[in-house]
Amino acid sequence: MGGVLVDARSWAGELKALHERFVHRFARSEPRESALAYMRGLVAPLERKNGWTLAEEAGHAGPDRIHRLLNRIDWDADEVLDDVREYIVEHLGDPDAVLIVDDTGFLKKGVRSAGVQRQYSGTAGRTENCQVGVFLAYAAGRGRTLIDRRLYLPASWTEDRERCRRAGIDDAVVFETKVAMARAMVRRAVEEKIPFRWVTADAGYGYSKSWRSELERADVFHVMATTRHDTVVTRWALDHPVQDLFHDLPRQKWKRRSCGNGSHGLRVFDWARVEVRPWHREDRRRWVIARRSVRRPEEISYYIAYCPTDTTVDQLIHIAGARWAVEECFQTAKQECGLDDYPRSAATPAGTATSPWPWPPTPASPSCGPATSMPGKQKRILRPRPPQPPRTQAPDPPPHPPPTGTRRPCPALVELATPTTTPSTRQPLQTARPHTTGNQQTITTKTVAVLAGYQEP
Repeated sequence: MGGVLVDARSWAGELKALHERFVHRFARSEPRESALAYMRGLVAPLERKNGWTLAEEAGHAGPDRIHRLLNRIDWDADEVLDDVREYIVEHLGDPDAVLIVDDTGFLKKGVRSAGVQRQYSGTAGRTENCQVGVFLAYAAGRGRTLIDRRLYLPASWTEDRERCRRAGIDDAVVFETKVAMARAMVRRAVEEKIPFRWVTADAGYGYSKSWRSELERADVFHVMATTRHDTVVTRWALDHPVQDLFHDLPRQKWKRRSCGNGSHGLRVFDWARVEVRPWHREDRRRWVIARRSVRRPEEISYYIAYCPTDTTVDQLIHIAGARWAVEECFQTAKQECGLDDYPRSAATPAGTATSPWPWPPTPASPSCGPATSMPGKQKRILRPRPPQPPRTQAPDPPPHPPPTGTRRPCPALVELATPTTTPSTRQPLQTARPHTTGNQQTITTKTVAVLAGYQEP
């Protein structure tokens, strides 16, 4: 019990220290207190994390203070995120860390939430009515967490400016692809000198040759997943399909390795790599990596890597497997901090669609720091009813008058006859006489008994 109490006090003290990092972003004391109460509610063991439950956890009479903090009070979510990112770097910063880009969906039922439409959601695994957010995760030896985010606005939204205004999206916001958002977040991490060594992403982002070229020019090492239809420059062709590089590869070139732990244990695959177009620097190499399923050898995934010359295949496999850390961040953020419980139809208090989730990560745990989140579905505010005067009770009805006239006499009870105790004997069925109507003869009673399973004694 003492250890649990010390741990709870440590968490409370660390949360308050994090709050002190950005408390100066709020001009008045009320939003400062509401911000701390909001953060405490995010890490509280609540089933739902919405404005009503967070207010109840904070001891407020209603959710008005939480709603004002998120909807009306003027503060910059990006500035708060910068403050918390500095906190993350101090506690988790590692020069060998990995930046991971991925997106996740938030299922919605309405059509007014910013960016909502029928689109593919990795959360549901199919096309659903949802919002999509692009996130940047930071994975290091001491922990992992989310450090940046963007709300994806489909072209159907940016082409309808009136709809954007109703959702609180500024007219200056234009359409951006998910790859463009990922490039901007990584570029920002480089400019702010966040310590990291690698960048990885799935095929939806790694397929972009222009982004890979940008990372190479900036000398940013990366292992990007791509599709089998992607092409690379080799010594034999300018557009060589990556899948053709491994057709005649000797069996000795394939190495069976694990790329990390998954939900069902170690993720073991067969791996191989082939060097492609040489770089102008002697200390840099480009590789195409193939990951083949052990049980289904026809299922092969491909990666394109840019790395130092002395990078081993085991190191590249480790970076490729690090991409699953962002999935753990999403799972923890949604289950523990209510990342998918927010109901807002507007983009942000600042009116920009680039910051749909204003709150940055809270203190990161060794596994995954709680991620940015918004409050969940808002309930209707119930105002207390004024006191009502006590109701006057109706007088009791008068007793029924006594019956008049002669009463009908009750019939006397009649004694029943005693049943006989002689055993009953089963009587055989009598055979009915068959008769015919025209040419059809009726079925006899004995025939019916035989069909029903009856046997004569």
